[in-house]
Amino acid sequence: MTQAVESTEKRESSQVAGEALAAFIKRHPKLWVITGAGMSTDSGIPDYRDADGQWKRPPPVQHGDFMSSFAVRQRYWARALVGFKAMREAQVSGAHRALAELEAMGHVELLVTQNVDRLHQRAGSKKVIDLHGRADVVACMACGYQMMRHAMHSEMARMNPAFAALDARHAPDGDADLETDFSTFKVLDCPRCKGILKPQVVYYGDVVPPARRLAAQAALQQADAVLAVGTSLMVYSGYRFCRDAHAMGLPVASLSLGVTRADEFLTHQWRAPLTPVLEQAVACLKGA
Repeated sequence: MTQAVESTEKRESSQVAGEALAAFIKRHPKLWVITGAGMSTDSGIPDYRDADGQWKRPPPVQHGDFMSSFAVRQRYWARALVGFKAMREAQVSGAHRALAELEAMGHVELLVTQNVDRLHQRAGSKKVIDLHGRADVVACMACGYQMMRHAMHSEMARMNPAFAALDARHAPDGDADLETDFSTFKVLDCPRCKGILKPQVVYYGDVVPPARRLAAQAALQQADAVLAVGTSLMVYSGYRFCRDAHAMGLPVASLSLGVTRADEFLTHQWRAPLTPVLEQAVACLKGA
């Protein structure tokens, strides 16, 4: 049965949940960790879903639409020119640093993140798989040419000064809540072959590269338990690992502010703020 820790008093909830998480880690010292968008909200990057796992906004761009429609790419890149500032300027949070500390203490077999912001690596985590890729690099879908995202944005800002001057509320994954006529936006094509440039991100409708999935599954075989942090696990590519862990008989714990798709598999669940709970857990483990 799931052991839930919930409280309207954040300080009490964080302390109780942190102590319980530390006890969980002591019993299961090699964690397979999976993180999601909730990890980065403290860093200023919005998330997609509410506490009930429902969309807060329209779903993100589909891979097939991006590849087949120039108009979709115009809209995507024009909005990214405004919204990517949130990802570029994001700073690591206490939650990111706490997971890096857990790794340094030997408690992380692997950290699999569904985020594309690279904040785990900036916080010091080394055993990381970017399940859905990384947003700071773009690649040509025809010839494989790569360039850094900031260089592409700089060139498109030069090509589209009117769009570069716009502002709008930031949205998840470097998007922005911008609605206007995008038909005049000039999209940068591959400088080598004029092919389609796309962020090295697994869009909806695309598949996780098999090498990443297999590496994550191999690490799961070596772990004592699974810890899901800041994720609703609504996307199958992340959910599958918790389902597999349950089938293997591994304990599965979740720390988030809401429900998860894997609630039926959870042995422990803490619905509490991530940073204070993780920091409390690290403090307890250091003082043990």
